[in-house]
Amino acid sequence: MKVGYIGLGIMGRPCVLNLLKAGHQVSVWARRRESAEPLLAAGACWCDSPAELAAGVELVVTNVSDTADVEAVLLGDNGVALGATPGLVCADMSTISPIGARKIAASLAEKGIDFLDCPVSGGEVGAINGTLTIMVGGKAEALEKARPALQAMGKTITHIGESGAGQVAKACNQIAVGVGVAAVAEVMKLAKACGVDPAPVREALLGGFAQSRVLDVHGQRMIDDNYAPGFKAKLHLKDMGIVLDTARELGIKLPEAERVAGLIGELVEKGEGELDSSAIARLIWEKN
Repeated sequence: MKVGYIGLGIMGRPCVLNLLKAGHQVSVWARRRESAEPLLAAGACWCDSPAELAAGVELVVTNVSDTADVEAVLLGDNGVALGATPGLVCADMSTISPIGARKIAASLAEKGIDFLDCPVSGGEVGAINGTLTIMVGGKAEALEKARPALQAMGKTITHIGESGAGQVAKACNQIAVGVGVAAVAEVMKLAKACGVDPAPVREALLGGFAQSRVLDVHGQRMIDDNYAPGFKAKLHLKDMGIVLDTARELGIKLPEAERVAGLIGELVEKGEGELDSSAIARLIWEKN
């Protein structure tokens, strides 16, 4: 399959390598060509603009920072829409606003381009191993066109519903992870306050009904006091902003999400936004 990939950061680079390993022809574009050099050495082709990239592929995958960036590379000057032919599928693996995703889908549909919002979970490790969980919003037939490429990057691909539904699922994921991290931090806090080693407590809980991926991975981070990023706090804060903005637009309250967003915001304000977001444990332990 001929695939174009835009956004060659911590997630994009390993995704491109997995596409190449699976035998897909991959063209790439990024704001900084130097970020593409290792991928060009591995067999990817460079394009000078998103429009040029779109002209020669069946699928364009974007993996950039936020809603405005997705709009810029797809719909802006020299964007994908200018070079695309009808029938192109765009799959956006960024985490953006569900409402923004629906607007982008509508704008691209006017040009005969199908849009899939395909946010992911699994972090850098999942991207490297090709085991990402991919949550998809958009037309089922567009997903089937994109599936061969998505399967090279992800282990679980779930069609959630119409445009924007993938981003809704990702927002729900970010709530679950953030609140779960806070809960695990409180588990550790209580164990320590009682004079009990939290490591065997974690081990015991992993064998029972409380077991979870958050307890497994982030619980170990807390025990090791090692917050090298799997998912940077500053990015989790951006995602929680999407969660709370969406809740406000819907007129609903998400008190636990608000609490966790406040903790992540506090961590970022302290200059620790490059740490994994599970570093909020330190803040929880400091508070009475």
